[in-house]
Amino acid sequence: MEYELIIVRYGEIALKGKATRKHFENILVRNIKKALNTKQISYRIKKEWGRIYVYTNQINDSIPILQKVFGITTISPAVQTQSNMDSISVLALIISKEKLTREKSFAVRVTRTGKHEFTSQDVAVKIGSDIVKLTKSRVNLTKPDFELFIEIRNENAFVFTKKIRGTGGLPLGTQGKVLCLVEDHKSILAGWYLMRRGCKITFINVNKTNNELFGSFISNWNIDADIVSIAIRSKNLYKTLSKIASEKNCDAIVTGYTLYDASSNCLSNIKLLKKYTKIPVLLPLIAMDEKTINKKSREIGLKP
Repeated sequence: MEYELIIVRYGEIALKGKATRKHFENILVRNIKKALNTKQISYRIKKEWGRIYVYTNQINDSIPILQKVFGITTISPAVQTQSNMDSISVLALIISKEKLTREKSFAVRVTRTGKHEFTSQDVAVKIGSDIVKLTKSRVNLTKPDFELFIEIRNENAFVFTKKIRGTGGLPLGTQGKVLCLVEDHKSILAGWYLMRRGCKITFINVNKTNNELFGSFISNWNIDADIVSIAIRSKNLYKTLSKIASEKNCDAIVTGYTLYDASSNCLSNIKLLKKYTKIPVLLPLIAMDEKTINKKSREIGLKP
């Protein structure tokens, strides 16, 4: 069975008011298109309430790209059919025959949106019974060897076998602009946390050795980042940051300062930064230890 589309789900966007939700959804679709275009993926996108569908014949190439689009919580390669019991059963049996043997257990997970002549439970019972007859496998709703998901939405049904985690958060560009002071990989990680909250970032690079790190990070996350390189230290650095933040209309400054390194003069640097800038200073790593920071850095593709 070849998958024909990828179901894209989001989390926090669904909690917004109708107008805000629609706006955020449109930004998320725009970001998906930008990411896929960057990697030269051919696709077609369809959006409906609560779901975004990416139709492409490059499923395997698209999955890691979509996983790194901020705002996406889970994705599922899927096959689409009509939302009637017979069509769903035919597709479910084709997939189950490939995955199941007599020795394996399975569970059917069904969700349903819209008006139908059956309930989600009706579908689960019918499809489960059909699978048992075909494969002789046993049902195990607690710890199955194989899960078959069926998502029924109005006149369409989507059948898939896994939910792949995305980055989550909010779509990039739905919040304000933030200036990120980059001194090492910790600073980029701090900026990443703000991007995950929807903020656009202007990176201020004060160390030429970070250039290679920047290149791999930006390519890895398919982001169109604004990078400014400067070579100013001490008090003049903070004055320059304040000036750039004003020019770029930034709402805050984020840094990778953390208290775990006693030799870094963290609190003194924060005090100076707040003295010379007029906007909030954000410190997402302030209470993290080195082990946690390095682990998260590796997870997002940064080398500690």
